[in-house]
Amino acid sequence: MSGTAPEGATPGFLVWRLSMKWRVAVDRAVGPLGLTHAQYALVASLYGMQRSGERPSQRRLADHTGLEPLYVSKLARGLESAGLLERARDPRDPRAVQLALTEEGRAATRRAIGVVQGLHAQLLEPLGGPDGARAGELARDLAALLDAPLDPAAAGRRAGDEM
Repeated sequence: MSGTAPEGATPGFLVWRLSMKWRVAVDRAVGPLGLTHAQYALVASLYGMQRSGERPSQRRLADHTGLEPLYVSKLARGLESAGLLERARDPRDPRAVQLALTEEGRAATRRAIGVVQGLHAQLLEPLGGPDGARAGELARDLAALLDAPLDPAAAGRRAGDEM
């Protein structure tokens, strides 16, 4: 194994290290645009959802991004204060809050997406670039891992059995 990954590193450790590397790189790349990685994840997801005609609730956006609903609410309030998105009561469910990017938010998100796409190309260059066969294979493998159910309680029970 090459680079900074220790010899014999587990796939879980490597996924964690890669996710940390990506988070830090995105934070640095979108920081000059006034965004954090988490805010970028929220506005980029919202941008894509809006482009396909959806005005998602905070809950739907939380499910889509994998962020906790309370964290999405906090991020949304901050982005609303910055003038990048607006929150409104869902006419179908008065308990739900719908989110939409403002014009300023759409412009900022388009700039951020361009920056992150460049970063994405850099990350995937060793695999032949974003459109390469190896990058496609990696994406399928990562999707399979994301779809695999995890039960932390069962894992703890198994670890206890081995002691």
